[in-house]
Amino acid sequence: MNHPLLVGAFVILLVLVIINEAKSSAQGVTAREAIRLLNKDEAIVLDIRDRKDFAAGHITGSLHIPMTNLDKRIDELKKHESKTIIVVCKMGNTAAAAVAKLNKAGYAQAVKLKGGMMQWQTEALPLVKK
Repeated sequence: MNHPLLVGAFVILLVLVIINEAKSSAQGVTAREAIRLLNKDEAIVLDIRDRKDFAAGHITGSLHIPMTNLDKRIDELKKHESKTIIVVCKMGNTAAAAVAKLNKAGYAQAVKLKGGMMQWQTEALPLVKK
């Protein structure tokens, strides 16, 4: 308690981190939730990783639009706009930016895969390799 300003700053930062984590987790689905949505044909997977990572292993039936091409190719998702679009990247971080772009373009049901492909592989879920 010798440094009330430092303690106050720490508390404020802690609250901001908690709020940020709550927001980002609200937009995502777990691997198991993704499987449930895919099995019910209520979702599609949009893989935004580069070509090399996609070829090394991706979720069955994934659409591949690298993040660098998303703005140019976003209209390719029109036929899927009634479904949840599960955006996949390597670890889940880049997917949040893609979800924001999709939401802004009118795809309100876009969500990220929490943990990305790293989490999918950690759970030993199936991959297609090209």
